[in-house]
Amino acid sequence: MPRVGLNQQAVVREAARLADEVGADQLTLAALAGRLGVALPSLYKHVRGADALAQKLSALATAELADELTTAAVGRAGGDALRAAAHAYRAYARRHPGRYPATQRVPDPTDPEHVAAGERAVGAIFAILRGYGLDGDAATDATRMLRSTLHGFVSLEAAGGFGLPRAVDRSFDHLITALDAAFQSWPRAES
Repeated sequence: MPRVGLNQQAVVREAARLADEVGADQLTLAALAGRLGVALPSLYKHVRGADALAQKLSALATAELADELTTAAVGRAGGDALRAAAHAYRAYARRHPGRYPATQRVPDPTDPEHVAAGERAVGAIFAILRGYGLDGDAATDATRMLRSTLHGFVSLEAAGGFGLPRAVDRSFDHLITALDAAFQSWPRAES
């Protein structure tokens, strides 16, 4: 008999909390079942397995990140929007070290909520880039650059990869300033 109040959403939310506590690589169905106080086979009533759980966790984390990016950028344009969104991105990765990596997964086309979350996240970035006059292929290229840069920075930071004697916050601010300059001078015509 299923535990009262336990459903797929509750299972995924608890998986997200557990991932933040123990790390994404330590999140297992067995650990989650123990955390929820149910037998492992009971989880299969709510998620089809580890891959399905990872996909649902990605959908949740992507939706959360999309909300944070949108909230940070609303009412701002250009460099101000970029700076606010970049700081929101970094803050999310710091607050949610276990679920953040799940935001990097490509949305599952069979999951409408996951697709919508991915579209909202990309839409927030595209809105910022429109403030620089970038759209179409230029916005796609700029989005890839922004995402790669921010992901690289927060991943290195989380792994303790910045050992030089300089404040990491200052380096992050310079990174945003450099991105702002790059987007301002982005080539407008394809060659």
